[in-house]
Amino acid sequence: MMQILKNVEWPEQFPFKDEDFQRFDESSDALFYEAPRFVTHIDDPAIAALTKYYSKVFPPSNTPGVSILDMCSSWVSHFPPGYKQERVVGLGMNEEELKRNPVLTEYVVQDLNVNPKLPFEDNSFDVITNVVSVDYLTKPLDVFKEMRRVLKPGGLAIMSFSNRCFWTKAISIWTSTGDADHVMIVGAYFHYAGGFEPPQAVDISPNPGRSDPMYIVYSRKLPTA
Repeated sequence: MMQILKNVEWPEQFPFKDEDFQRFDESSDALFYEAPRFVTHIDDPAIAALTKYYSKVFPPSNTPGVSILDMCSSWVSHFPPGYKQERVVGLGMNEEELKRNPVLTEYVVQDLNVNPKLPFEDNSFDVITNVVSVDYLTKPLDVFKEMRRVLKPGGLAIMSFSNRCFWTKAISIWTSTGDADHVMIVGAYFHYAGGFEPPQAVDISPNPGRSDPMYIVYSRKLPTA
């Protein structure tokens, strides 16, 4: 997995078609997420692996001036225990879930598939996280361009995903391909959004074949973007 994004020769144009971002269930996402789900969508070993990864790459807790955006957030963000910053924003679909999330200092309810424009100033965040939700984005290029805009220069974007999802709501290019393809797909989002360093992949799967796999594709906003 770690080699998939090494020395990629990307096509000149964005290689995906509109139909790649269609879903089996095209009914309103607001209705689908209307009822809160106080569950986790990956198993405990995968959660522990993600939390451990965050503990290595996040700015130290309570670093003055640090802001984090947890995109597609819910009632839990899987940040390290006790982790705090003066600004941790959750953007998600269900207000009851967001209210319960103890790490958030504020939250926004927004459907990125309806409105991909992030309601934040330019150069606002040091880190953006997205846990097992990149596969639901129907306008990913718009969202990734917005991520670039709201990240501070050199800011870090971390997309994590497994092989579990709500299949009826995931985009067709995701449900019709495998884990290695998913790494390439997310890498493509970073590349074609522009203004990011070449994306990199990490396989943090804790027990291959015995528990949920867990993959990271990450990049940093270019200092000049």
